[in-house]
Amino acid sequence: MTIKNIEHKFITEVGAKIRLVEEGEDRYRVLSPFQFDDGDQLVIVLKKDVDRWVLSDERHTFRHMSYEIDEKLLFKGTRNQIIENALSMFDIENRNGELRLDVSDGNFGDAFYDFVQSILKITDISYLSKVQTKSPFMQNFRSLMIDNVDPDNIFFDWYDLDHDNKAIYKVDCKIACDDKYPIFAYALNNDNKTRDVTIALHQFNALGVKYRPLGIFEGRKKPGANVLQRFSHVCNEYFIGINENYTNILSYINMYL
Repeated sequence: MTIKNIEHKFITEVGAKIRLVEEGEDRYRVLSPFQFDDGDQLVIVLKKDVDRWVLSDERHTFRHMSYEIDEKLLFKGTRNQIIENALSMFDIENRNGELRLDVSDGNFGDAFYDFVQSILKITDISYLSKVQTKSPFMQNFRSLMIDNVDPDNIFFDWYDLDHDNKAIYKVDCKIACDDKYPIFAYALNNDNKTRDVTIALHQFNALGVKYRPLGIFEGRKKPGANVLQRFSHVCNEYFIGINENYTNILSYINMYL
């Protein structure tokens, strides 16, 4: 298979703007729209390893995470659990800090999608290092999910790669469910955020995306009446306050797990 054919498979299967830039014999940098939260591009290289193609991050992902998190803490406790789950979910190998994925049966697009999803899921650990700078509400929202839902089923800051590769309509937490309809859970801490989510849900509906919306309001300040009314048109399952509705929120989520 020629490199042009490989590039074409990336584009048609992933549905994003992908380019392969040659960096040496049987070695190509994969340029894509996917980024870390700070705007840095994901580093992904496609290279030949003996007789097979491999995707590699060239040890960049963990190095990037170490800018914010002490390397000694990166592989301990909850952070290590998130990393291990992200790797095992997509069959990614951690070879002394280099993340690698063999491309099986010429499925370059599928392999690339899995590789990107795994890296982005690993970056979920970054919020644990920012406890002092994030609002308690956002901490509590994420803790609610991490403490009560299988880590393999939660995807923070998820977006639809097929319809929204610029991540305009991010979902605070996508929860994979037993059936084909995931829960799209949102942490709503002000009216502006609620308006944005209302627009996003309308967009998902227009695209025919199947999902169950769940809104969780901070509760410290009630949403504006008009804002809440418009939101309720696209999301009929919402709770005001995490602590006040902790059991009810979990009951709703557990109905579909």
